[in-house]
Amino acid sequence: MDFRNKEHYPDPTAYEALKQPWKPLVFICSPFSGDVVGNLEKAKSYMRFGVEQGVIPFAPHLLYPQILNENVIRERELGIDFGLVWLTKCHELWVFGDKVSAGMELEIEKAKDRNMVIRYFTEICEEV
Repeated sequence: MDFRNKEHYPDPTAYEALKQPWKPLVFICSPFSGDVVGNLEKAKSYMRFGVEQGVIPFAPHLLYPQILNENVIRERELGIDFGLVWLTKCHELWVFGDKVSAGMELEIEKAKDRNMVIRYFTEICEEV
């Protein structure tokens, strides 16, 4: 691989990025509502688990509730829609826990429609 771009100028940043090993993008699917504080902590641990497994994890329920109001229906719907768009960019869906919320069900169905790899894990990150 050459470190120069198509115009033949040196491009060391792109070169370094492209020579890194490929890592799949993984959508983290876990509950948000209910015990929000506890569920956010669990989602963080699932993200960490993904990093430790060598993937690039993404959990929209750690991002969008920071800027959207979950108690305003339109904003909650926007957050779900945004997450579903990100899901289409991911290679796999990892589902955590034994309870599937309505939002999780949407994500799982979207992943099935796209023939994505779906993996299921317990709350302590053991695959089932």
